Amino acid sequence: MSVNSYYNVLNKIKDFFLVDNTDKFRTITTGDIYSIDLSKQTIFPLAHIIVNNITQNEHTQTYNVSFLAMDIVDISKDEETDAFYGNNNEADILNTQLANINFLIESMRRGELFKDNFRIVEETEVLIEPFYEKSENMLAGWSATMDVEVRNNILSDLC
Repeated sequence: MSVNSYYNVLNKIKDFFLVDNTDKFRTITTGDIYSIDLSKQTIFPLAHIIVNNITQNEHTQTYNVSFLAMDIVDISKDEETDAFYGNNNEADILNTQLANINFLIESMRRGELFKDNFRIVEETEVLIEPFYEKSENMLAGWSATMDVEVRNNILSDLC
């Protein structure tokens, strides 16, 4: 990593989904989730990256990152016939977005991101929580919080 490590972390996650896996998300955002116009249906499915904090170590930086994966819940106008799943696609969204988050996590544990020295801190668990947002659009998805370790090469970049 270089003196631009913050950008590198954000871009690495963004590019992982937009470039390498184009069918996962239509939009990837970062920063304050409340600044995004979530009423626009054209931006979904959406992934959002939040850097919660950074721990500075001698040879690494550890980013505590929350990754949100979400989509719009479509409610059918047909009469509800399934008491378990209801008349919407919420279970489908939760299944798909959990798979997307799992794909990211496993890439950092042993896939392409791992090979690029972009790794989840060893022996740590990733907390994944469902969420349901009743804004102008009804949203569902998952939030995963993880510690991502990257090299700290600031001295080699400055010398």
